[in-house]
Amino acid sequence: MTLYRCFAWRVEAKSDAADGALWFPRPFQGEGRHDNPDLYGCLYLADRPLSCIVEQFAPFRGQRLIASMLQRRGLPLALGSVEIADTVALIDLDDPRQLSRERLRPSLVATRNRAVTQPQVRLLYHRHPFVGGLRWWSSWEGQWMNVTLFDRASRAMRLAEVELLTLEHPAVVEAAEFFGFRPA
Repeated sequence: MTLYRCFAWRVEAKSDAADGALWFPRPFQGEGRHDNPDLYGCLYLADRPLSCIVEQFAPFRGQRLIASMLQRRGLPLALGSVEIADTVALIDLDDPRQLSRERLRPSLVATRNRAVTQPQVRLLYHRHPFVGGLRWWSSWEGQWMNVTLFDRASRAMRLAEVELLTLEHPAVVEAAEFFGFRPA
């Protein structure tokens, strides 16, 4: 399966090195929905470029779209296409039967309260030692699917492509339109 990642990219970095496309940024994790950096690193991926770029733009809602929105930690944002082997098992948090088996409620899975979601994922990680990650819906659009990939699935990933994001990139334009950014 092909998934997409929007990330701060150091162009000269090897793909699995710090700031590379396949690097699990554990040193910067702790605030994310499924972060438990003391236990694992994770990548947040999406089934379409728009979803992962919207996640990056969310803090800027209501502002003008400017070039500095395409930088993090002094690095340019890039869009990576990542191939994940079909053998990687995912816990599907969009499947009512899976939620029932795990004794999870949709409202608690969808909450933005990290004090709720992080312990849930910690438990799932321990309970399912052969699972590579989670599949769940975007909080911005329920039909967009996101994947949180645990670092234990790193060998099942392959980088297909990386492209720098610009204000003119079609997925950036689409994300700006999604939030109704005012013209610069």
